[in-house]
Amino acid sequence: MDTITRLPFLADVDELHEVDLLVPEADVAGRRRYRTIWISDIHLGTRGCNAAMLIDFLDNVDSETMYLVGDIIDGWRLKKKFYWPATHNDIVWRIMKRAKRGTRVVYIPGNHDEMFRQFTGLNFGGVEIRRKAIHETADGRKLLVLHGDEFDTIMLAHRWLAFVGDAAYHALMSLNLWVNKVRNWFDLPYWSLSKMAKHKVKNAVEFISKFEEVVAHEAGARGVDGVVCGHIHNAEVREIAGIEYYNDGDWVEGCTALVEHFDGRMEVLHWADEIAARPSADAAPAQRTPRLAA
Repeated sequence: MDTITRLPFLADVDELHEVDLLVPEADVAGRRRYRTIWISDIHLGTRGCNAAMLIDFLDNVDSETMYLVGDIIDGWRLKKKFYWPATHNDIVWRIMKRAKRGTRVVYIPGNHDEMFRQFTGLNFGGVEIRRKAIHETADGRKLLVLHGDEFDTIMLAHRWLAFVGDAAYHALMSLNLWVNKVRNWFDLPYWSLSKMAKHKVKNAVEFISKFEEVVAHEAGARGVDGVVCGHIHNAEVREIAGIEYYNDGDWVEGCTALVEHFDGRMEVLHWADEIAARPSADAAPAQRTPRLAA
């Protein structure tokens, strides 16, 4: 059976009944509201997806517009072995429910979910599928929104090497999962092994820096004020040659989102830190079960 037909992502929200949810939507009083939210690199369909952390995020924030900036579903891994736990349905249901409630949801497929690029220009259950988008902030700035794999030289020149790197990355994610299980036993907060490794390895740091420069240069060539992307799993807000560069990070290791406040201010939310900062009665359950689907 084709991978796409086995996924619920293009179903109508009415087909995803709340009674089937492993984690029912929480009734959180005083949800935080933002003008815009960007999330990417969720990698649904893999054990590395930090589903519980993302569910907690979706239950605590709301926005007028939400951009799904690629690699929402990991088609590369699903082709090798189909893995789709109930918590991944929970995430899909929450996103589709937002669209039905009136949130504008724009889905920009990345390289791992490139099978959805064939639907560019269509609308499924209120979710708009686009190859890229231009977002105008509350204070009038224009931001180019795209996944970013278009500027990954490894992906463009050596696709086979990208697949090898993907296998190595998922091996590291498996190790990261076990490290955090041990940390949970000692009531320690979530910690990203791979994030630490990337910042320690010189070549990884150089690759990230070069990627950011290339993306910012391309945004400048298109006459916009800034760019929002994902792809490299490294949340960042910086200015490069007069262009505002934003990366919303990921929900595998960093668990971050980029948000726009109603006055146009931009901010990266580090959700593991948000949970850790809560009063202990609220934070403890989330820290003890950060990966309900694993």
